[in-house]
Amino acid sequence: MKTKRKLGIHGKALIGILLFTLCMNVLMCLSGSVIFDKVVQKLYNERGYVVAHIILKQLDHDKIAEYTQTWEEDEYYRKMVEYLEYIQEFSNAAYIYIGVPYEDKTIKYVYDSGSHIGFEDPIAAPFDELWTAYTEGVRPTSYLVRHSKYGYLTSSCLPVKDSKGNVVALLFVDTNMEEIQTTLFIFIRNMVIIALLLLSVFCLLNWRYVSRNLIDPIVTIRDNINKFAETAVFDDTSIMQIRTNDEMEDLAKSISKMEAEIVDYIKSIQIITAEKERISAELNVATKIQADMLPSIFPPFPNRKEFDIYATMTPAKEVGGDFYDFFLIDDNHLALVMADVAGKGVPAALFMVNAKTLIKNRALMDNQYSPAQILTDVNNQICATNDTGLFVTVWLAIIDLTTGKGLASNAGHEHPAIKRKDGYYEFDVYKHSPAVAAMDGIRFREHEFELHPGDVFFVYTDGVTEATNAEEELYGSDRLLKALNSDKDANAMQLLQNVQADINEFVKESPQFDDITMLCFRYFGLK
Repeated sequence: MKTKRKLGIHGKALIGILLFTLCMNVLMCLSGSVIFDKVVQKLYNERGYVVAHIILKQLDHDKIAEYTQTWEEDEYYRKMVEYLEYIQEFSNAAYIYIGVPYEDKTIKYVYDSGSHIGFEDPIAAPFDELWTAYTEGVRPTSYLVRHSKYGYLTSSCLPVKDSKGNVVALLFVDTNMEEIQTTLFIFIRNMVIIALLLLSVFCLLNWRYVSRNLIDPIVTIRDNINKFAETAVFDDTSIMQIRTNDEMEDLAKSISKMEAEIVDYIKSIQIITAEKERISAELNVATKIQADMLPSIFPPFPNRKEFDIYATMTPAKEVGGDFYDFFLIDDNHLALVMADVAGKGVPAALFMVNAKTLIKNRALMDNQYSPAQILTDVNNQICATNDTGLFVTVWLAIIDLTTGKGLASNAGHEHPAIKRKDGYYEFDVYKHSPAVAAMDGIRFREHEFELHPGDVFFVYTDGVTEATNAEEELYGSDRLLKALNSDKDANAMQLLQNVQADINEFVKESPQFDDITMLCFRYFGLK
């Protein structure tokens, strides 16, 4: 496919200057010809009036008045004819004639070189001015230019008055306009030649000025920018050679300064990008480490048939502040942990590592099986060195797998959902204790519960219920219960997948603002 070649700025400027020169030449010639035409018409018309005045002084006006009545020749008439023919020959007049105009726009000739006395003819000149000259005895104001069967003529017209002052006829001296046209053509020809010479010099000088002060700097700037765009290296100094002492030079300096700043900015971006990549790589490692800290092999205790357990954690950032845990304190007691650090990112992740480690270590220290005591001791340990002011909500339960009885302590966490065998999921609501690390010396509450074969625990963090869609609506507890009960007898893994799918359908493309962590524990009892 052929690409259309663009006309460069040099070509456009040259065409513009040539068109301007041509238009100026045409306008100058047209305006000059119009002015010259008017001037020459006036000169020829005035020359006709000089001849007409000479004729009027030599003629007997009363005899002319007599001829307008009798329309008959006599001896004086023949002498007058000879005189007028002599004047016409030596004055280069086209026609000389004397006539009487009538209101029907005709003229009756007293004398006309081409006809006899009394001959009538339609008036070719502007009638109104001729009639005014005849009736009022005044000279016409215009040049009475006309095209007729007698040629292209201009008439000089004077009223002929008798001894009493009455206008008896009009004297016409016609000048052939062909002479004017010939003179005008010569004038236009000479004017065109002179104008072309002058405008050619102007065109050349203007082209050199525009090229030097406008086009060449623009081309230099364009080439410099194109090269800079390709290499992003500030090594082309041609732009600094522009010395026009005007806005073009200011533009060149501004572009040069901008390029230098862009190079510095690119270097800064490269440094920042390298640092960001390093941090990203470290965060990827941290994500892997955090994921490895959470139990991820399911089923975790394949030899234990008393229960089924499954858990997931989806961080909002590379690393999160949520965590879950489950571990056997001894052969008969299982600890379940669901926690949410107040924060996100690296600080929350580090706090989460400390809290998870302390909770598990404290639970494995003795055989008290008291979630409240575990959280109390962990709270005191964290508060002793908690300069960041972070805290963590924790739900901790310890279950006797032989009986289904257990103790749970809720430190500011979400209410768990529980489903009894053949029943539906409902929230297990009771009074909370404050969050761990909220303040030193807290005594945490705990309560007893009992699970029967077929009962299910579902615990989660607030990232589930506070998931937000594009309309700023929260997922909420009601939707969570609906999702849980949509397939209430699903196994632990399928149940969490159902809830996650419902959350995804609700939020759609909206970004995730908080970690989403869930754990499901199904109790089967001893078999």
